[in-house]
Amino acid sequence: MSRRVLWVVIPLLAALHTVPAGAQALPAAASARELKVILLGTAGGPTINPQRFGISTLIVAGSERLLFDAGRSSLTALARLDINPADVTKVFLTHLHSDHVFALPELYLAPWASQGRQVPLQVWGPQGTQSMMKHLQAAFAFDIHVRRDLDEKFPANGIKVVAHDIREGVVYDANGVTVTAFLVDHGQVKPAFGYRIDYQGRSLIISGDTKPSENLIKHSQGVDLLIHELGRWKDDPLMSGAPDELLPNSRQTRGQVRTIAAHHTDGAEAGRVFERVKPKLALFSHYNVAPAATLPLVRQSYSGPVEFGEDLMTIDIGEDVIVHRFVAAAR
Repeated sequence: MSRRVLWVVIPLLAALHTVPAGAQALPAAASARELKVILLGTAGGPTINPQRFGISTLIVAGSERLLFDAGRSSLTALARLDINPADVTKVFLTHLHSDHVFALPELYLAPWASQGRQVPLQVWGPQGTQSMMKHLQAAFAFDIHVRRDLDEKFPANGIKVVAHDIREGVVYDANGVTVTAFLVDHGQVKPAFGYRIDYQGRSLIISGDTKPSENLIKHSQGVDLLIHELGRWKDDPLMSGAPDELLPNSRQTRGQVRTIAAHHTDGAEAGRVFERVKPKLALFSHYNVAPAATLPLVRQSYSGPVEFGEDLMTIDIGEDVIVHRFVAAAR
């Protein structure tokens, strides 16, 4: 299997301007077999960071626009790429932690009220997704009623929701794209899912939040791209000490930080996962740790291509895996 990975730095705004502003370009005919992955946000946890957006990943495959998790500022990221959020109507949730759903109310309401969405928002996720979306509609019932029935009279179909509580297995299969959900281990958060996306012989994995998972390794065989979450190093000396003591420069106790770390995969563990999967490219997303300190941990077990995801980074999966770093185009 080819392991060729190319890194490219281009002004992505210019690259995406192949159709009128406000719409996402379809892949060209020559790239019809490619999967495009856009990292809208890569930060982990319910953090507030003006420099980074919350976890959210957009997959473009032919005519399909599939959003995986909806972290903080997802719509801002779409706007920076001139992608119309009204075209993003299919959302897959790995689990229901708040940092993975912060942007759902905005994605539900704003594209309908300002960008002309005329079809329902579809959401797939673990048990509790249907209930969450039902209550979200109830929370904004006043606004919906006014805009739909009294004032602007926006299309009623565009503010509907079709929500699915999923189980492990194929959860979506249309237009050549197959999405398979598989269970991962995120501690007390049950169920939690990762997803495999297959399109035209190309494939990728989105791990979701998980500690090292044998089920993830099983479902990752033969993938081109493995997007894996990343947590704090479990042997970090800073976590040693009394559990009720505050970690230095933090409002969390050592005990809380150790509990959080136990629910995630650190760099050393990720390296062992990558070595068993051997993707064309292994890429981290949903992380708050320093790449320079983490890479040596990965290299204890894995020597293949590794990338630390950045907000608005794009990865094209074709014969080669090509990484495009975002550079804002001059206006």
